[in-house]
Amino acid sequence: MLFLIKLPEEDFAVLRKPLESGRQGLGNLGSMLFVSAFLHALIFFLTYVAAGDNTIFPYKETIFWIHLIITSHLILFSFIYAIPTVYKKSQKIQYLITILVSQNMFGILFYIMALFYIGSTFNITTISLLNFTYTTLIIGFLILLMTFVRFYILLLKGEYRERSSKDKVRAKLEAGIKSYLPILIIGSIGLLFMLQYLIRLLGLEDIYTVFMLSLCILLFYAMMFVLPEQLVILYCKYRFNSFNFNKHGELNPMGRKGA
Repeated sequence: MLFLIKLPEEDFAVLRKPLESGRQGLGNLGSMLFVSAFLHALIFFLTYVAAGDNTIFPYKETIFWIHLIITSHLILFSFIYAIPTVYKKSQKIQYLITILVSQNMFGILFYIMALFYIGSTFNITTISLLNFTYTTLIIGFLILLMTFVRFYILLLKGEYRERSSKDKVRAKLEAGIKSYLPILIIGSIGLLFMLQYLIRLLGLEDIYTVFMLSLCILLFYAMMFVLPEQLVILYCKYRFNSFNFNKHGELNPMGRKGA
């Protein structure tokens, strides 16, 4: 993040919008971490037991034990930083834990689940599976790199200043999320069940499997896409006081020095 040091606080103003709206407020993040701890454990179980039981993916046992240690610590920290007395004193660490939990849950675990399932369901060799893994990882790294570069260029152009085009888009997005989130959730669940029913009805189980596996990998790529913004916000929380909340739970105003 050294290349961001020369940029003033005003260049990051739009990134405060999720904090201002309360969507990434301390209480909301605490509640999300508490709920995610149980979901985290469930996804881990599905990945290594349901999908990874008969997979031919190499080094499965080693990956399992390393990932178990990492995930266990993240679940433990999720519970700890869901406690108000803890996260109010360590809100920067809480945001870091939130990033790690979200990336592990929705990115890494779903990606590994897809690889394990491919190795246990399809007629594929270990070499082909590893080549597929390397290819998808390279694509993920390129997405991450390109997103970082694009993000930095936009910051240099002042696209994340107040009243910029990004600011207007963010304002509409925040309003849209609050207004349409329940509808989107219900609609997405309904669409998923409808597709599942139609695919099974028509005897297209393989297409359904390929669709779900593709969705898992695309979710991994989506998390790579949002990671740069997560890290920049974390950087801003350490550098600028205006990205943190005071003891009353209110977001500090811009212009104050120190964090």
